[in-house]
Amino acid sequence: MIGMTHLPVVVLAGGLATRLRPITEQMPKILIDVAGRAFAEHQIALLKKHGLTEIVLCVGYLGEQVQRALGDGSRWGVHLNYAFDGTVLLGTGGAIRQARPFLGDAFFIVYGDTYLDCDYLAVESAFCASKRLGLMTVFHNKNQWDRSNIVFQDGQIIRYDKHQPTPDMEYIDYGLGILQASALDSYPAGQPFDLAVVYQDLIERGQMAGYEVTERFYEIGSLTGLEETRQRLAK
Repeated sequence: MIGMTHLPVVVLAGGLATRLRPITEQMPKILIDVAGRAFAEHQIALLKKHGLTEIVLCVGYLGEQVQRALGDGSRWGVHLNYAFDGTVLLGTGGAIRQARPFLGDAFFIVYGDTYLDCDYLAVESAFCASKRLGLMTVFHNKNQWDRSNIVFQDGQIIRYDKHQPTPDMEYIDYGLGILQASALDSYPAGQPFDLAVVYQDLIERGQMAGYEVTERFYEIGSLTGLEETRQRLAK
């Protein structure tokens, strides 16, 4: 194990994964076979390697399949909890709001389709030092692996927009964040909303720290990304 982090981690695994159909018509994205095991197993092993052993999976679409496949996590030496969307798909923000009873005062956030082998302990230390409500990791992407969506200057996130990127956006939301639980207080429980809205609100309030990572991200959200990730994890 590389270094003990102390925060729990919430994994956002409730989406419909429409870009991967027909693979995901009968199977949630996080259970897709990648190099001989379910992608979730790779992700759990990576989190464990970095000292993250309290993991909450936010599940919606086919969520019971995920719980049946992964259980309580004991076979990997971690503890898994599950937060279900219920009848309404809650979006990334609403799903985290739903998971709050499992999460304590602050927590990591990871997307369920990303493989992010970076220094989690350094990210947590930067968050604690920032004294802010949130931290977003960013990567100098220059539209290489996906469309860049962040202006990041002098260690500060100036602007973030996933839907209307501008030419001066050279950085991308790496897919790993930390939030204080209180950052979600103003959003209604049981209602759909997007994590990006929370991040944008915090940036506007000067409450979002930025931390640059230099390791590229891998993802299985697209067929191209899935193939790249298979090659990476087959090694």
